[in-house]
Amino acid sequence: MASGPNMMDPICLIENNNELLSVNQEALEILEKISQPVVVVAIVGLYRTGKSYLMNRLAGRNHGFRLGSTVQSETKGIWMWCVPHPSKPDRTLVLLDTEGLGDVEKGDPKNDSWIFALAVLLSSVFVYNSMNTINHQALEQLHYVAELTELIRTKSSSENDGVEDCTEFVSFFPDFIWIVRDFTLDLKLHGHPVTEDEYLENALKLIPGNNPKARISNLPRECIRHFFPKRKCFVFDRPTHDKDLLANIENVSDDQLDPKFQEQANNFCSYIFTNAKTKTLRDGITVVGKRLGTLVVAYMDAINTGDVPCLENAVTTLAQLENSAAVQKAADLYSEQMAQRLSLPTDTLLELLEVHAACESKAIAVFMEHSFKDDTQEFQKMLVEIIKNKKEGFVLQNEEASAKYCQEKLDQLSKTLGMFSVPGGHELYRRAKQRLEWDYCHVLRKGVQADKVLQRFLQAQVATERSILQTDKALTDRQKAIAGTGSAHRGMGRSCRALWLLGEQNLPGTSSFLSFCGTTLPCLTPARGVGRGRGWTAARQSLPINSEMSLGGVDTGTIWGFPASPSSLVSELRRVEISPHVIFVPL
Repeated sequence: MASGPNMMDPICLIENNNELLSVNQEALEILEKISQPVVVVAIVGLYRTGKSYLMNRLAGRNHGFRLGSTVQSETKGIWMWCVPHPSKPDRTLVLLDTEGLGDVEKGDPKNDSWIFALAVLLSSVFVYNSMNTINHQALEQLHYVAELTELIRTKSSSENDGVEDCTEFVSFFPDFIWIVRDFTLDLKLHGHPVTEDEYLENALKLIPGNNPKARISNLPRECIRHFFPKRKCFVFDRPTHDKDLLANIENVSDDQLDPKFQEQANNFCSYIFTNAKTKTLRDGITVVGKRLGTLVVAYMDAINTGDVPCLENAVTTLAQLENSAAVQKAADLYSEQMAQRLSLPTDTLLELLEVHAACESKAIAVFMEHSFKDDTQEFQKMLVEIIKNKKEGFVLQNEEASAKYCQEKLDQLSKTLGMFSVPGGHELYRRAKQRLEWDYCHVLRKGVQADKVLQRFLQAQVATERSILQTDKALTDRQKAIAGTGSAHRGMGRSCRALWLLGEQNLPGTSSFLSFCGTTLPCLTPARGVGRGRGWTAARQSLPINSEMSLGGVDTGTIWGFPASPSSLVSELRRVEISPHVIFVPL
């Protein structure tokens, strides 16, 4: 829901300190928070003519804009009051009360001209407040309108030396309301009653003639007729004839006011609430609170740099700011939607790209909603490029997530490979590897890096497999040699013993060896001080069954004595539930 203002006190929007105009940052912050379209009513007129009182009535309050009871002007600069629209809840009513024109205490009349021009530029309804009647003097006092072509430009470059086509001004100038205060005349022309609007139109008729005096008199008339095609007039009686009440008018209740004045004031307020249009720019661009603040800054920057406020430049500035914000908003939405809808890693790249396309479409729709005047699609192209970079980032994240997940799965599966330093170990390894690949293949949602991670894993196993193959061959050859020697001794009726090696100690890595019955065996040191070398056989035979031996200080096995038959040896080992690495030692 668009946010509107809370009821707050008026605040100075454009300060006038020592005839230097500046923007009040606090007022801009208030406008920044208003996302609703704004109806901007600005009132301009001579000082001490009751402008502030009339604006307070529009706000539905007796107190608000500061009123004065002396001949000095109270309002300095341009004051702003943002209030909820009384009849349009989706709009915010912005009231601008301006510094009185023609203040004798001012030194620079140019100051009044800028106040007048800014009120025209910022408002959707421009109210000119004057006293008593619309006559030649009143029109002369409105000479500021004739200066608008010198104070405002519609385009950044003008080819007609500052005199621009009036239709350009009409496209963005506000509606015009002339209020005549303390009106005491009868609304009659040539003896016939006329309406307030007819009274205004009669006063704006051009004076016949082409002499200098006529041209000077007709200039404000022509400007009002051309610049403000939609015009309205209201006349007001004096609120009260009691001077004491007038001096304290903000504390006077309605029942103390002149009934005719009350009726006229109510008619004026009702017209504003019903007919005052939303502030728009060229091409129908709706102005919300934030945009109004941007326009204020753009116009004031031009004035303070000695330039002339230019509507085209202001709109360009507004477009750049808002389109940049729209790009950021859309890009953030894309990132948010991608993060919500993606579950990394995706099974395929296509899955990610489909989510990307949907999120990109949403982001562009948001950009189009919040941008304007991107005629060259400069900002839309910028958004597309940002989204492209973000997409590539998600692709990279997807690959990283897939690689990490796949590696974790392979690490878990490879734990079951076990040890293969046994005769026939290579075949066992090959089968285990096939099983691992099969299990890995059936892991779900491995993502786009599944094959690459597997191939990298298998490549890393090449050296391991080669080593297992070599060990397998060596152990198999040794087993065959030992088996052959054992057969010869069994033929002689000799007994045989087996050495059971515990743990994972690799006997072929032992540094010293001894010769025993024609077979090279590791150098073993008996735990009970049995001698070495050629005396090994006698010592070996003298050891009791199950005596422990050591290799390099580490317990490595136990000597077992069995009959000559290998099958009985295997049976005994199974009986004690042992699957040892067995070397048959012929005796």
